[in-house]
Formats: sequence, C-alpha cells, structure tokens
Amino acid sequence: MSNATKDPTTAADPYFQSLFAERIGGVGYGKDTEIYKFEKIKRAKRKALSEHPDRKLLDFGIGENDSMAAESVRKVMESEINCPENRGYADNGVAEFKQAAARFMQRQFGVTLDPATEINHCIGSKPAYAMLPACFINPGDVTLMTVPGYPVAGTHTRYYGGEVFRLPLLEENNFLPDLDSVPDDIYRRAKMLVLNYPNSPTGRTATPDFFEKVVALAKEKQFIVVQDAAHIMLTFDGKPMSFLETPGAKDVGVEVHSLSKGYDMIGWRMGFVCGHERIVSAFADVKDNSDSGQFIATQKAAAAALDDDAIPQQVNQKYRRRMEMLVATLRECGFECEMPGGTYFLYAKAPSGNQAGETFAKAEDATRYLIEQFGIVTVPWDDAGPYLRFSVTYVAETPAEEEALMAETKKRLGDAGLTWA
Repeated sequence: MSNATKDPTTAADPYFQSLFAERIGGVGYGKDTEIYKFEKIKRAKRKALSEHPDRKLLDFGIGENDSMAAESVRKVMESEINCPENRGYADNGVAEFKQAAARFMQRQFGVTLDPATEINHCIGSKPAYAMLPACFINPGDVTLMTVPGYPVAGTHTRYYGGEVFRLPLLEENNFLPDLDSVPDDIYRRAKMLVLNYPNSPTGRTATPDFFEKVVALAKEKQFIVVQDAAHIMLTFDGKPMSFLETPGAKDVGVEVHSLSKGYDMIGWRMGFVCGHERIVSAFADVKDNSDSGQFIATQKAAAAALDDDAIPQQVNQKYRRRMEMLVATLRECGFECEMPGGTYFLYAKAPSGNQAGETFAKAEDATRYLIEQFGIVTVPWDDAGPYLRFSVTYVAETPAEEEALMAETKKRLGDAGLTWA
C-alpha cells in the first residue's frame, strides 16, 4: 500500500497509526471504546470496594491455582538453576522433559509416544494454540471451535486470513458440540477442530463415544484435531481420559497438555504438544521460528513434577473438596447446578433477576449486581446462553477457612433475592 492510499489519521495520531495491520484493528487500533468483560469486572470490583470498604470480596472469578508448586519441584528448580549446563538456549526442548512427558502419558493413559518425534515442549499451552494455526491455516480455511471457550487458536486463525466456525456448547447436548450441524461447505474448508475436555468453562468431560466420532469424522472430512487437555488431571467423574487413548486418534491430531492446572505450576509456562509425528514436527518448525525454548532448569523441574503422581492427586483432592462444597452451597441458594466432570470451574445458569423486580438481560448484568451489591465475584458467559462461571481457586489456607467462606457465601446469596426465569 502506498502512502497516498493509506487511511487518513488525525493530527494527534502518531505517524504510524495508519501502518497497524488490519488483524489488530488497522488504522483504528487503540481507539476502540468497547469495554471488555474482564475490565468491566475490575471496575465493578473497584466500585464494590469503594462503597463497602469493610466488606471482603468473595472472589470466585480467579482463573488460576491459588497454591505454589510442590516443594519438591521447587527444590529441583533451585538445584538446576545453578547448573552451568542449563544456561543456554533450549530451542525445541531437552530430552529429560520429553521423556518424562512420554512416561506420564504411558502411566496415566496407556498412550505410547516416541519422546523424540511425537512430543515437543511449549512455553505453556497458550503459545501452542497460537502456533498450530500457522501450520495449517491459509486464507479462506476454517477452524472449528467450541464456544464458550479459549479463543487463542481462533484469533490466530483469523490472523492468517482464515475463518472461525463456532460450535455452541449447549446443555441439551451435554455441552458437547453438535458436529452433525456443521454445513458441508464449512467442512470442505475446515482444516482444524479445536476441542477442550475437561471443558473450560462448562466443566463437562467427553465420552469415549464422542471422541470415537471425532476421529471418524476427522478422517472422513479430512481435518486435524487439537485437543486442549489443560484440566485433564482435574477430572472428577472417573479416571482422566486422553483423546489419544481413542483408537486412531494419533492418526488425526494432537493433544496439548499444561502443568499449570494439575500441578500448581501457574506462571512456570510449561506444557507439551503430543500426537501425530508430522503435526508435532510442523509445530516444532513454527516454534523454532517463534521462540528459543523454555529455560532448561524449568524443563527439568517440570520433568520431576510429571514423574510424581502424588502432586496431581493432591491438587485434584483439594479442588474436588472445594467444588463439592460450592455446589452444595449454591444449590441451597437456588442455583441449578451439579458437580462438574472436571476443571476447577462451575458453570451455572445466571439468575434472570431478583425479587425486587430488577431483571438481568445478560449474565454480565447479574455479575455486576452480585459484585456491587454483595461482594461476590463471578465471570459471566453469554456466548451460548447466560451463565456464571464460579472458580474454586479462591484463596483459603485451610479447610476451616473454606467452610467459613462457604458460610459467608450462603449468607450473602440468601440476601440477594435471586430469581430464575
């Protein structure tokens, strides 16, 4: 584009305002006045604290573990950080981590993987969802994505000129996507299907039958599958299940794992992509042109974590206990909810109003009401109906503090006069 055809800017704009790429807003970048959901939550929290300084916020909106990584993992990190051999670039990862990931997949799921060719580390799972579209998406291609959900793969699909086809997760379908509803012209252009089970935010787990259908459909329609397994070790309704356990799954896709949720390693930025050798190789090639690998000491500490099954067991037990208490408390207060199959998120229908006659058109309205009037923080989702997402990652040092928090939650919600249509 020549200077003569660039979009006009105002005198107050920097000279490069017209140079911003269309994928992030073009000439309008930085001028959008739309207020995003989480900024609205922050503003409501500030208002609540300002108007009720003596009332503690009960924050069920936090989306990250509230505990530090296990002491044993931190000790490995402390030791490895002083080793001269760990000072260099890691590039596509060290063998110790890949081998530990392979042992983890075999031990937990009975999935056999070649650590050298079928596993590659990532600096947390988020970059993996940013990079995998680069391996497959050309302009006009389609990524199938469930909503509500984690948007990163969709964002990067659009960055590459692709399109996102949204698959709503509805209660009547047990929060599984209706893959039969996808039009044939979409399937003809589809390159990727991104799944996430146990699902954030709905908390549902997939069934073996569903995964078998996905594998068969991927082969028939010729797209790859990317399964987000970030919450897999926080499965509550049975043994954790990997997509790669499904017969033929490794022929059609990859699974992305994270140590954040199941190992209390939020912020350590460690995960891995595993599955079909050619897809893992393509990911590694893109990654090699995007980053130089996670710090080797971090990889070795993460390897020690993956080899210690007691860590995810303890994390699971803690969040299961909290979730059972939260479900019981909310049910007593009128919410229709049940124990999720997994994750530390509870997805519950948002109230439609209160007994004073106020109505909430969206979950976002209910969220602001609960924050500002009662100091109870949740996250709203309106993508597939109005729902509130409660998280059990609130800060509480002991089970007694957890029980006290539930008692206070019950008291405040009892005063809220919530109603449901």
